Amino acid sequence: MEGRKLFHFLLHINMRKIILLSFLSLGFNSAFAQSAPYWQQHADYKMEVSMDVKNYQYKGKQELVYTNNSSDTLKKVFYHLYPNAFQPGSEMDARLHFIKDPDGRMVNKVKQADGKEVKQSRIETLKPNEIGYLKIANFKQDGVPAQTRVSGTILEVTLAKPILPNSKTTFTLDFDGQVPVQIRRSGRNNSEGVELSMSQWYPKLAEFDFEGWHADPYIAREFHGVWGNFDVKITIDKDYTIGGSGYLQDKNSIGHGYQDAGVTVTYPKKAKTLTWHFIAPNVHDFTWAADKEYTHDIVKGPNDVDLHFFYKNNEKTTANWKQLEPLMVKVMEYYNQRVGAYPYKQYSFIQGGDGGMEYAMCTLMLGNGTLEGILGTATHELGHSWFQHILASNESKHPWMDEGFTTYIEDSALNQLKGDKKEVNPFAGNYKAYYSLVNSGKEQPQTTHGDRYDENRPYSISSYIKGSLFLSQLEYVIGKENVDATLKRYFNDFKFKHPTPNDIKRTAERVSGAELDWYLIDWTQTTNTIDYGIKDVADNAGKTTISLERIGRMPMPIDLKVEYTDGTSETFYIPLRMMNFVKPNPNPNEKRTVLEDWAWAQQNYSFTIDKNKTSIKKITIDPSGLMADVKQTNNVFEVK
Repeated sequence: MEGRKLFHFLLHINMRKIILLSFLSLGFNSAFAQSAPYWQQHADYKMEVSMDVKNYQYKGKQELVYTNNSSDTLKKVFYHLYPNAFQPGSEMDARLHFIKDPDGRMVNKVKQADGKEVKQSRIETLKPNEIGYLKIANFKQDGVPAQTRVSGTILEVTLAKPILPNSKTTFTLDFDGQVPVQIRRSGRNNSEGVELSMSQWYPKLAEFDFEGWHADPYIAREFHGVWGNFDVKITIDKDYTIGGSGYLQDKNSIGHGYQDAGVTVTYPKKAKTLTWHFIAPNVHDFTWAADKEYTHDIVKGPNDVDLHFFYKNNEKTTANWKQLEPLMVKVMEYYNQRVGAYPYKQYSFIQGGDGGMEYAMCTLMLGNGTLEGILGTATHELGHSWFQHILASNESKHPWMDEGFTTYIEDSALNQLKGDKKEVNPFAGNYKAYYSLVNSGKEQPQTTHGDRYDENRPYSISSYIKGSLFLSQLEYVIGKENVDATLKRYFNDFKFKHPTPNDIKRTAERVSGAELDWYLIDWTQTTNTIDYGIKDVADNAGKTTISLERIGRMPMPIDLKVEYTDGTSETFYIPLRMMNFVKPNPNPNEKRTVLEDWAWAQQNYSFTIDKNKTSIKKITIDPSGLMADVKQTNNVFEVK
């Protein structure tokens, strides 16, 4: 009995030690997880591709050196095969059948027997020689065959050997592709006659980050890629001019407008093709376009950056492109000043694709429109070099971060180009578009994956417009100078990385000293709206008591302006308690009184001013118009 008692006593002691050690281990691991250093994967591509311009098919070889900087051991990897989306029955095709407002560039209007007009997916009508595809063969890891499985636009690879943390491996493969007739960013013979728009054309490794794999199927939305270096050789008929990502290595042998001044380029008489060699360092994508009739201009931009312009030699549009060139020099100068210096020595504006889409060191854009139209597109797409191709957020999960922030600096840049005719609030139209979305009842939280929006229009307004309001409204919340400093610090801290929504929020907090968790949550993770109103203005023994109310769920600090009958005015600032912050006076020349803070749980707020009601002409909540109050009618009180 004594032996058994001793055994149980010792067992009890040991179990307590085990439990204690388990708790200590959990605590240590939790602390480590919170302080784990940032990491990202790395992929270096070498590709050789040959394009047959008669049947729009291409063959290539790819070597990819992949560095696993994570703490995970990887037993599988995934590739994107984007061209496979352009096939009948694909997910992109299915999306066109079931979404309420399909993209007009991807559907035809067809009359049924009963006379009703319906929209038909153009993808479902593609013939075998018109579809897009990307076929993979001979996949090897470090020379050893690996098992592959294709599922739509995703290639799943079961590795020959696991990739250990902080180690490298080399993948090699062969690929056959066909460029689709249907244009959606990529494709052939677009509406403006450009032959080849080669975006998302190669087997592209999916991103693996702290959240895991991002092997999203392609249904015509956005992208997410791995940082790395690209070494690409393209063999094509010698009559074609290529523009795209990267620096041309043999420009004085290729010519086509790339050669140095005074150099005459001649080709061997029997040569039918040219091999173009491009190197694109530290990017997460590689895109190119080709046409026999491209005019190629090079203009020197700020910091000795070469701005390349590729456009069809068309009398109706050439003049617009020529006028565009000096304007884009000014736009790049503005972006450098507002955000940070463009880090590459080249950027290309290329007529191609089906609208405008950003890629590494270039954009594909339509070019037959008005000067105003192509300027707006070029300005927006160039802005993506900062908000996506330098600050590479996951635009599939958070499209508002790249599209919205780009729209914000685009509108700012276009307003700057107006000179003396600049608008006081260049974002006013964006606020109206956001209000229309709210009133439609179709808004979804910005945490919605880009592929999961019910309709295209709410997706666009949420991503481009509400995303831009995140920054313009932040000017209202913490002050424009703090937002300007936030953008610069965000750029410096997260360039060539994959920032998340929390990163822009924390940067703004570090710059301003304000607490902004509430702002990120309510604006991007919910559909809560802002609605404040002037409830009452009453005489109070020769003074005036102003009563306000919070009607919407989302909190805000309040700027309020009082204009008097004698022509003078003053402002009052009501801090938001949960911010623990007082915004700098946005109009230092105007008297401002900082009042007691307003707690969110209190729906009503009152304060008294030392003037009688008859001396007041007008009271306005947020005279700047930068707070997205969804009901404007109760924001103004006029004494009559």
